[in-house]
Amino acid sequence: MKKNHPLLGIHSFLMMAFIYVPIIIIIVYSFNDTRLGGNWEGFTFSWYTSLFQNRHVMEALMNSLTIALISTIVSTLLGTAAALSLKGLSRKGRGGMNGLLYLPVIIPDIIMGLSLLVLFSQLNMPLGKTTVIIAHITFSMSFVYVVVTARLSGMGKQLDEAAQDLGATPWQTFRHVTLPQIAPGIIAGALIAFTLSLDDFMVSFFVAGPSSTTLPIYIYAQVKRGISPEINALCTLLILVSITLILLAQYILNRGNGQKKHKTLPI
Repeated sequence: MKKNHPLLGIHSFLMMAFIYVPIIIIIVYSFNDTRLGGNWEGFTFSWYTSLFQNRHVMEALMNSLTIALISTIVSTLLGTAAALSLKGLSRKGRGGMNGLLYLPVIIPDIIMGLSLLVLFSQLNMPLGKTTVIIAHITFSMSFVYVVVTARLSGMGKQLDEAAQDLGATPWQTFRHVTLPQIAPGIIAGALIAFTLSLDDFMVSFFVAGPSSTTLPIYIYAQVKRGISPEINALCTLLILVSITLILLAQYILNRGNGQKKHKTLPI
């Protein structure tokens, strides 16, 4: 068996270091017992304590959680419904719709944010939580659609046809056959949508109003005044939450793929 060239390993290590070393530095300095970011003065949790006593941080946190929760619920319902509705289309028709639904995934965030800002301006909608929620639904729905569609593509039609042969109605087939099969994909898509909404800055920056500041926007505003240990602590918490949700989504998908092989027809 041919071994990989040592330079490939070095390249991989340097690439991973380039990505993760800055994140590690932020996490380490969130425990630094000084406001001077360049010098290490000792270990402390005081910045995390003061962070949760900051009224502005708590307001931004509540805004982020409210927006993320509502946009996740709506985008999960819409993305799942789109995946199910397009399942029965021909390959040609499904290909065209796939292109439209994949567009928010590949389009640059700055273009999406600007286009939504123009849309809301033309509709005379005041910028606030509602516009941020609509914007987050717009791009989160596509990610849910991608995950659920991937789940549906591995199902085939055998179980649906078997349920129909046994006299199941379309609703019974969906309730007892299709839904349990795609449930891991729906949950994973919802977790990804929640993570994307919680971490989004660019789109939110364009469509947020004065009373709808989210955590990423708050961090950006504070960084312009200088990076403080409180900001490092806040970034650390966002990083940990994001990593946890992504790993949980991947675990649910992997577990669902393992259980799918042993699934029996519940009718």
